[in-house]
Amino acid sequence: MRGGCGYKKMIKSSKIYKMRIVFSTRGKRVQHDVFKAVREMILASGLPFEPAKINAKWPRFSYGPSLPEHQTASREYVDIYLSAFVAAEEVKRKLQAALPEEVSILEVRRVPYALPSVQNLAAAAIFSVEGNFEDFTLQQTVENYFNTPRVEVAYMGQNGFTITKNIKPYVREAKMLTPRKMQLTLSCVDGKWIQPQEALAGYLGIAVPFSQEAWTVDGFTFVREGLYWQDSQGELHLI
Repeated sequence: MRGGCGYKKMIKSSKIYKMRIVFSTRGKRVQHDVFKAVREMILASGLPFEPAKINAKWPRFSYGPSLPEHQTASREYVDIYLSAFVAAEEVKRKLQAALPEEVSILEVRRVPYALPSVQNLAAAAIFSVEGNFEDFTLQQTVENYFNTPRVEVAYMGQNGFTITKNIKPYVREAKMLTPRKMQLTLSCVDGKWIQPQEALAGYLGIAVPFSQEAWTVDGFTFVREGLYWQDSQGELHLI
């Protein structure tokens, strides 16, 4: 997952309306290029969109955080900027009429224009990690492993050179839900994230390549269940 985290500087505006759309996708066609699918959906909806700076014929919207390869999401997010007020129910109706069959809208709500994008607001993400844990000889439970003061992960380069990194600051919580399914809550630290594959690799004793562009832990699936913002008391709330 890419992007910053935490609350950013507020921007004032009274002429642009921001609608937050929560949706899910299925099928490789849309998942391969969600950004393009969202743009086409907005164009086909007939909504009075604010034009994008890069091209006045395209709608202005903020999608993300985008998913890296080998991950899917139960909830994805896009902020659409409108040039006129439209009720949330009407926005949902118009978008649903223009939806690709692989897209399902879960929620539509108006949010303040000054509210940061989801990418900047997200402070934590919850992942479901499912696979063949029984294929590995594990020395500790997931809960005990991630509850230690240091959680070391080995990173290996092409020449075999290996370094270790403490990822404990990024792991807020980890627990086994079933013998095959782990729930992992990762935090954004100073604008940076780690991938759930890295945390799992540490637990399984697998080295992570420096270049993770197309790397994953074979035999496991990674689903981002939701993104969360954090209040002043440290409590998490689903975005």
